[in-house]
Amino acid sequence: MKKLFIVLLSVVSFFACKNDTKKETEDIKTSESISENKQDVIEVASFKGQQVTGVTVTQNGRVFANFPRWRDTVKYSVVEVFEDGSSKSYPNDIWNLWQPGEQPKDDQFLGVQSVVAFEDKLYVLDTRNPKFSGVVDAPRVFVFNLNTNVLEQTYKLDKDSYHSDSYINDLRVDKANNKLYFTDSGHAGLVALDLKSGKSTRILDNHKSTTAEVSELTFDNKVWKNTVHCDGIAFDQNNQRLFYQALTGYSLYSVPVSSFNLKNSTEIEASVKFEAKTAAPDGMIFDQIGNLYYADLEHNKIDYITPNGTIKTLVEGDNVKWADTFSIYNGYLYYTNSRINEASGDISNLNFTINKVELPK
Repeated sequence: MKKLFIVLLSVVSFFACKNDTKKETEDIKTSESISENKQDVIEVASFKGQQVTGVTVTQNGRVFANFPRWRDTVKYSVVEVFEDGSSKSYPNDIWNLWQPGEQPKDDQFLGVQSVVAFEDKLYVLDTRNPKFSGVVDAPRVFVFNLNTNVLEQTYKLDKDSYHSDSYINDLRVDKANNKLYFTDSGHAGLVALDLKSGKSTRILDNHKSTTAEVSELTFDNKVWKNTVHCDGIAFDQNNQRLFYQALTGYSLYSVPVSSFNLKNSTEIEASVKFEAKTAAPDGMIFDQIGNLYYADLEHNKIDYITPNGTIKTLVEGDNVKWADTFSIYNGYLYYTNSRINEASGDISNLNFTINKVELPK
C-alpha cells in the first residue's frame, strides 16, 4: 500500500510539474515580441573610431549627437550633423577642447552623455564624470538657444541630488511642470530639476526599481560583464508618468512625476508601478500615439509596447548594434549604434552610426 501511494504521488507530481512548465512557457511567450516591421534602415551618419551614444533631432530637422568621454581619444563631445553626413563641433571647437587631466572649466564639456532638443533649446547633459573616474564637480545641464547657438543657461545639480560615483545618464523635458528628469546609472536613482528655481530633487535612491537586476548581458554567446543601474528613460506626457529601467535588467517601471514633490520616502516607493517584463534596453522613447520604443540589446532589435500592452518588433538585424538613444522626427525613429559590448580596447577601426527607420503607421 505504501509503495502504491508513492507511485501515485510520483505521477501526480509529474503532471503538476508538467503543467507548471507549460504555464511558464506560456508566460514567456506572452512577453516575446511580434516581428511585423521589416523597414529599411537608413544611415544618417557614421563616425570611425568615435563612439556616438546620443542623438536628438529638432522640430525643424537639425540633428545633434554626442560622444561620451570614456577614453582619451575622444575628439569632440557634441556635434551638429548635416544632411550629407558631415558634422561640426557644437556650439564651437572651444567648448569641445577639454581633455582628461585638465582643470574643469564651466565653459567646456567634460563628459557629455546626452543631448535633447526641445522646442528652440538644446539641453546638453554633462555627467562631469569623465572615464568613470568619479564626479569632478556638479553634474549639470547646459542649455543652448538653437536660434542663436549661444549658451542661455547652466543648471547644476544640488549636492544632495548626486553621489561621487553618480553617472547622470539621460534626461527628459516636462514642459507642463517646467522640469527635467534624469536617470543615474552609476548610483541608482532618479533626479528632477526645477527649471524655475534651479533646485534638484533625488528619489528612489538604491531602490529596487532603479537598481540593476543582473551583472552581465549575453551577445551571441559572448558575455558582457557590467552592472548598470537605471538608464533608459521615457516621459508619458499624457499620463504624467516617468518610465525607466536598469540597463542590466528586464523590468520596466514607472512613477508619477508628482512623486518628486513628496517628502515621505514610503509614499514615493508606494507610487512605483511595475509595468512589464522586457528585454534589456538602453534607448527608450514614447511616440505621439503612446507606443513605447526600447532597445533589445542582446538580440540586435528595437521593440515597442503598444498602448494595449502588446510587444512588437520595429527593426532587427546587423543595422541595430546596441541602440543607445532614440529621437523621433517626421515619422522616423533616429537611433545611435554605440556598440558598447564590442568597444573594448582600441576602437579606431570601429564605425559607430546614427540610423533612422520609419515608424509604424
